[in-house]
Amino acid sequence: MKTQAIVEAQIDFDHPGHDGLAWAPGFQDVYHARDGAFAQARHVFLRGNGLPGRWQGRGRFAILETGFGLGNNFLATWAAWRDDPQRCERLVFVSMEKHPPRREDLARAHATSPAPALAAQLLAQWPPATPDLHVLDFEGGRVRLLLALGDVATWWPELSGQIDACYLDGFAPAQNPAMWDAHLLRHATRLGAPDLTAATWSIARVVRDGLQGAGFALERAPGFGSKRDMLVARRHPLPAQALARGIPPGRQAAPQARTALVIGAGLAGAA
Repeated sequence: MKTQAIVEAQIDFDHPGHDGLAWAPGFQDVYHARDGAFAQARHVFLRGNGLPGRWQGRGRFAILETGFGLGNNFLATWAAWRDDPQRCERLVFVSMEKHPPRREDLARAHATSPAPALAAQLLAQWPPATPDLHVLDFEGGRVRLLLALGDVATWWPELSGQIDACYLDGFAPAQNPAMWDAHLLRHATRLGAPDLTAATWSIARVVRDGLQGAGFALERAPGFGSKRDMLVARRHPLPAQALARGIPPGRQAAPQARTALVIGAGLAGAA
């Protein structure tokens, strides 16, 4: 895997007109909605993926996120897991981030976190800015964060395993089109369980087309904050014959060999 040096995020907490919200000058966008990062995570990503209900009673549940940002989606998911008496035995959270925040910026972003104890644990394990898959374990290993630092175009093809839900986040498609690349989104179904779901706050045409091309059925749902709509997606079921033949989720069956008897020659026989 080709790697490039990690460039840490440039974050402006004093950008005019944004009331202290973390602002990314390089993308001309905020890190989360004005109405609250945890509230947005619960509405868009948890509810949009049917959580916590879908993980209840399961041995393991895996989530993949595009765009770790300041870690609010992870922290809100971890908090929901802790609060759920029927939670899964293990929660695995895989997240890709090209420009991770500096530790001091992360600390400032979570100075008033709704989950200060969890934020403090994340800060205590915050890894160096190297292009690696950093493994951070919490709750005695029952909650695992796999933080892939680097470009999504590099990491998507490298990831393996099975995921149950996708948090499609990141800056707006107009400012960060690489994050929403239709070809890369196909890796979600390559990795996905048969009941794979996805959710995002964006309803941009490029996002809708990319998800449909990746094999998702889409629905609009009420958006969060100032956004009227959001997208929820569920993977199209595999054909019954593919399931019967044991085709792994996200992969197509190779065509079966066929034979034919050609009587005669000439153009028809050659064809």
